[in-house]
Amino acid sequence: MRKVLIQTLKFLGFLLVGVILLWLAFRNVNFKELASGLKEANYSWVILSLLFGLFAYISRARRWMILIHPLGYNPTFRHTFYAMMTGYLANLALPRIGEITRCVALGKKEKIPADQLFGTVVVERTIDFFSILLIMVVLIFTSGDRINQFLKVTIIIPLREKVFSLFGFTWIIWVGLLLAGFVLMLLMIRYRKSLRKFKFFSRMFDVARGIINGLKTITTLKRKWEFIIHTVFIWICYTLMTWVVVFAIDSTSHPTFGDAVFLLVVGGLAMSAPVQGGMGAFHYAVSRGLAFVQGVSLEDGSVYAILAHESQLIFIAIVGAISFFIMSGRHKTSPNPEYTGPPSSLKGG
Repeated sequence: MRKVLIQTLKFLGFLLVGVILLWLAFRNVNFKELASGLKEANYSWVILSLLFGLFAYISRARRWMILIHPLGYNPTFRHTFYAMMTGYLANLALPRIGEITRCVALGKKEKIPADQLFGTVVVERTIDFFSILLIMVVLIFTSGDRINQFLKVTIIIPLREKVFSLFGFTWIIWVGLLLAGFVLMLLMIRYRKSLRKFKFFSRMFDVARGIINGLKTITTLKRKWEFIIHTVFIWICYTLMTWVVVFAIDSTSHPTFGDAVFLLVVGGLAMSAPVQGGMGAFHYAVSRGLAFVQGVSLEDGSVYAILAHESQLIFIAIVGAISFFIMSGRHKTSPNPEYTGPPSSLKGG
């Protein structure tokens, strides 16, 4: 009962943040013009955007399989894809819970330890972070002054101010907390055999070892080039998915492919906000970003944001719900016949 209450409070808390962000995004928007823009939009471009999104999800599922293989397991593509989409569905309820959900779902179907799968997801998210960071750096050096100015005003300067405020007069406290945490970690590692007598610490060490084994998979990939190709293909699909929606609205049909990359970066950063599905944060950042780089009205920028965001949200809700139904089915699962045990490089004490 307590766990349900905590989860409910988390859901309501994130939802409240999302509602506030939605209010900020649409508080100056003329809703009559917004409704008219949505009515007159050409939704065939939105369908094409969903198709590019599907290609990206399929490629992500295959890339996840490549990360899992070094663990000694060979999950089916079908279960991997369904588990991943189930995770995306869970993210609509609570931010970032989908990473755990998809590991648990695939782990149950394919008899794979969920903690090791979580390690592969950590690798995947790290690769995604550096990918969008690389795209953003390239964008800063290759794009026009308007885009550079937008990034400086909305991202770089606020981030720099937060860092300075974080390590201002309270830097001694932060250093002390970091040192205390580091010493505590060293003590736990030093006395881990004694601590394993307690069930809580034993489970914690097992989970940590599973995550470390999952992280090690990046060094033992047998299909490195396929992994790289999928990563590039995923971001190309994301860019095309972002770009084609501009053609659904007459006033926004002139942005270039470079502008689409800019919107991809802005939208990607907004989607990392701690709200369900980037709700509100995506609408605010992308509508302002489109207005900044192309000078379109806030209403047309908001129409674009709604078409791009809500179409993907509905798609994930439908495919995710179907995937959840399939993964939660009671039909018998095979015990992963191609399991060969973790490679010797991943075995730990």
